[in-house]
Amino acid sequence: MTDHTAVGVRVALNTGFHAARARLRILVKGGTLPRASEVAYAEGIVGLAELAGPAAGLTRLAGICLEDLTETDDCAHIALQWEAIAADGELFTALLADLRLIPAGDQITALSVTGTYWPPPGRAGAGLGQAIVRRCATAVIGSFLDSVACELVHPAGMAGLLAGR
Repeated sequence: MTDHTAVGVRVALNTGFHAARARLRILVKGGTLPRASEVAYAEGIVGLAELAGPAAGLTRLAGICLEDLTETDDCAHIALQWEAIAADGELFTALLADLRLIPAGDQITALSVTGTYWPPPGRAGAGLGQAIVRRCATAVIGSFLDSVACELVHPAGMAGLLAGR
């Protein structure tokens, strides 16, 4: 099994940087990022359990740590960390990453997450090759990023989906 994998996902938003940054401030204060993290991690664990066996399905996200939003004229940044509990009760870091917003044109903003992802330790992650870990990590981060992107572009559009999961 590989210990960890680097992951990076980026999407273009059809909204200006200043509007997206203002919405990101609201999301940070409103608790949307932790909810999006929980949903994305849970979806990823379901997929991982299909590949690695039922022990992986017992892994749960235990905590989400978000650093304060830092802003400049051309960037908004939040460092995030996901802590999870493995099937055997061991606490482990599942993700250390940076979420960034940067202008990519007059009415286009790039939203990205780059960082390091760890699969569950022990039997839950045993035998996973680098390609599988990377695919799972990319799916988890992609799901998280899609939720955040939808909230930034269509603030009312995802509220029901995230609340209902």
